[in-house]
Amino acid sequence: MRIRRILAAVIATAAFAGLGLTGAATAATAATTTVTATAQGAPHYVTPNQCKQGGGTPAINEPGNLCKGGTYDGQPVD
Repeated sequence: MRIRRILAAVIATAAFAGLGLTGAATAATAATTTVTATAQGAPHYVTPNQCKQGGGTPAINEPGNLCKGGTYDGQPVD
C-alpha cells in the first residue's frame, strides 16, 4: 500500500508540473544528454611528456601543436 501511495504522489507531481509519464522520461533523458555534451565540449591538452609516454611524438613546431601517433594521437600538446 505504501508503494502505491508514493507512486501516486510521483505521478500527481508530474501531472501538476505539466508532464505526462513520457514527458517526464524525456526530460530526464534530455538533462542527462546535456550534461554529457557539456563534459565532452572542453578540449583536452596533453603535455609533451604524456604524448611520449603514450607512444607518440609531440610535434610542437608544426601547425596545431598536435601529438602524432600513440594513445594521444591528434590531441593538442600544451
